[in-house]
Amino acid sequence: MGAPTTGQGQHGHRPEGLTPPQIVAELDKFIVGQKAAKRAVAIALRNRWRRFQLLPELRDEVMPKNIILVGPTGVGKTEIARRLARLAQAPFLKVEASKFTEVGYVGRDVDSMIRDLAEEGMRLVREERRQNVRAKAREAAEERVLDLLLPANSPSASAAQAAAGFQVPEPRREHTREKLRGILKAGGLDDRTVEIEVEEKPAIPTVQLFGNQGMEELGMNLKEMFAGLNLGQKKGPGKKKKVTVPEALAAIEQEEAGRLVDDDTVQRDAMERVQTSGIIFIDEIDKVASPGGGAGAHGPDVSRGGVQRDLLPIVEGSTVNTKYGPVKTDHILFIAAGAFHVSKVSDLLPELQGRFPIRVELEPLGEGDLVRILTQPQNSLTKQYTALLGSEGIELEFTASGAQELGRIAAQLNQQQQDIGARRLHAVVEKVLEEVSFRAAELVAAGERKVVVDQGYVREKLAASLADEDLGRYIL
Repeated sequence: MGAPTTGQGQHGHRPEGLTPPQIVAELDKFIVGQKAAKRAVAIALRNRWRRFQLLPELRDEVMPKNIILVGPTGVGKTEIARRLARLAQAPFLKVEASKFTEVGYVGRDVDSMIRDLAEEGMRLVREERRQNVRAKAREAAEERVLDLLLPANSPSASAAQAAAGFQVPEPRREHTREKLRGILKAGGLDDRTVEIEVEEKPAIPTVQLFGNQGMEELGMNLKEMFAGLNLGQKKGPGKKKKVTVPEALAAIEQEEAGRLVDDDTVQRDAMERVQTSGIIFIDEIDKVASPGGGAGAHGPDVSRGGVQRDLLPIVEGSTVNTKYGPVKTDHILFIAAGAFHVSKVSDLLPELQGRFPIRVELEPLGEGDLVRILTQPQNSLTKQYTALLGSEGIELEFTASGAQELGRIAAQLNQQQQDIGARRLHAVVEKVLEEVSFRAAELVAAGERKVVVDQGYVREKLAASLADEDLGRYIL
């Protein structure tokens, strides 16, 4: 996937060393068109790698150049940001700016997005660490399961162990254990049951709080306090449970992985990654813009202005307290997006506009783009449906003429009705394949496995819809 990162510190293992053309090439595998947007996010990601090549005193002064994507729905704004985050192995969060207007006249708890990003960072790093120790955890789990299957020949061995396992003379124990290990790895013991001890976690009281801004953080602190009340209690014996060998392996592997992963290191690395590599995608930013700039605003415009004012310090750079420690937002990359049908980017607060210096206009999708989206991406819609129906034995084949016709009809619907971009393809393809999806089992039983979706097939399935002027009655 390109050249490895040569950055300093803990960033050496992440693929931020990809050059902008390499990043665009990776995005091209999943997203059709939108070259300007791809170039903008590729440069932003590369600048993060460049920043870590600088001396520390200059490194802290280099701020990310936040991006605002302007374009209609369904053209790939969210997908570009999501794929970029996966490429960078960065904590990623998508929020709708409009949700912060739902609770009152001003934006409430806008900084909750940073707490959510911290949670995502912890999940991402913990999962990476668990993957790194997976082999060791699996070995330890196998050893413990073998102990259950082959208990020691001693007075301490319980009657249950003796009944469930194999009692063998001590000289032959190692030979039998190795033989049993081979059978275990080959799946020959999958139908056996063993008794394991499952740790029961103490219940933590839940407190529901209602109130003004800041109460969410108070609720978080109260939950931590209640959790802390259980720290001094001694853990009682775990609950005994009979499970199959595969279930026992999975449960014990999770437990062993948890022991091998140091939570303090995970927390430190996760917060460092959130602060230096986190990406927040703020969708529907146009919904909090007040047409005309909000002059003399009243009613909903007051709420929209409040959300903008609360967003401003987070995007500018501030410190937000989370349960994992303070998070500085100075170097988090913010990518905002909106259709801006009613309002314009210039209707946002001037200070907020200034924090999104890179503006990219995304192009509406034409017929050619829709045809390419159907067939070219790595996980295109045609490949998805072919695999889905293939699971029932249907051999689905999309011809070039069929894909062309699907793209043409989707483009036509977008022109005649609301333009919802590539999402229109889902509705059109679903309508065309409705009968075969419903009768898949019957068709296979009748020996009609092969289904060819060509131009004639598409027109036949959509004949009733296309004959009606109001296509929206049949297709979204």
